[in-house]
Amino acid sequence: MMQPVAYDSTPAAADHKRLHNFSAGPGTLPLEVMLEVRDQLPVYGDLGSSIMEISHRSPAYTEVNERAVAHLRTLLGLGDDWHVLFLQGGASMQFHQVPLNFLPEGGSADYLNTGSWSKKAIKEAQIVGQSRNAAPHVAASSEASNFNYIPEPATWDLSPDAAYLHYTSNNTIFGTEFAEEPDVDVPLVCDASSDFLSRPMSVERYGLIYAGAQKNIGPAGATVVLVKEDFLQQRRDGLPTMLDYRTHTAKLFNTPPVFAVYMIEKVLRWLQNLGGLPAIQKQNEEKAARLYGAIDATDFYQGTAREDSRSKMNVTFRIKGGDEDLEARFIQEAKGEGLLALKGYRSVGGLRASIYNACAQESVEALVQFMQEFERTNG
Repeated sequence: MMQPVAYDSTPAAADHKRLHNFSAGPGTLPLEVMLEVRDQLPVYGDLGSSIMEISHRSPAYTEVNERAVAHLRTLLGLGDDWHVLFLQGGASMQFHQVPLNFLPEGGSADYLNTGSWSKKAIKEAQIVGQSRNAAPHVAASSEASNFNYIPEPATWDLSPDAAYLHYTSNNTIFGTEFAEEPDVDVPLVCDASSDFLSRPMSVERYGLIYAGAQKNIGPAGATVVLVKEDFLQQRRDGLPTMLDYRTHTAKLFNTPPVFAVYMIEKVLRWLQNLGGLPAIQKQNEEKAARLYGAIDATDFYQGTAREDSRSKMNVTFRIKGGDEDLEARFIQEAKGEGLLALKGYRSVGGLRASIYNACAQESVEALVQFMQEFERTNG
């Protein structure tokens, strides 16, 4: 009979077993949050059961949800005119739900095409527009340069009657990020999935913000949607129940992603305890500067994103002009040194280090040291 595997449950043992995780998503989570969850998982508080086994309408879960909402309001400075939702379907569902609610009959909305995910958002808006004599307008695109930069605002061809401007704030695959939020005369709609809460946001510019949790604030399974009441009032009537934002702002309509929200609440509390968004922004800038500095030190590594458009979350680079054999060796040897998930996205290849909020400075330093040694032995 197979014997159960002995498990050392001490925090020190857990810390020792964890390696340096540069996964693009689901991304790394704070160790202290993981340990707290581990201890609470069989029995939450005095309930006698796990948080995953209780009613989503119970006082215990309601308190978790309300705390998560309160943390988001504090971190972003959201007023009472903002609704905070935890939905399912990922950011991909929002690609369709946003135009379904807000693309007007015979009207238009502006879209900035800066990567694969913005292309998918545009495609969904086109599908919605077919039945409304409406269409998304691509106001700017960097596709001709394989999405290696963010188009300058002076080059954008904005529609005078757009209902909103949609953009993807950080492009996980191509390693680009908007350095500043678009300054336009219409409400912003933002897919903030891969840099959400990595820096402060000027929320007064937005009508709606959405983000898959699994990149930066929690596990897969929940999508944070922030929608402002005056923007919500512009939505269309006669929408499918589950795809109507008002359904979810009015009440807790169906079973939410309970465990994901429970995790998100803890990560948000961790973020608040660090000092909030200004503090984590400083850490993220320091990590990115250290890693890009190593890339730019010689011509052995080359960043793939234009310097003025580089992401502080997803650092993409190649070796010696794209030597795939050498990049494969880099990935394999890095894994042997405890550096995980450094392979670039399958459609672009190369290398990528995702250094989200919970990626520690020590992990970035370990990667830099490995890069320097790899260059010394292979340069």
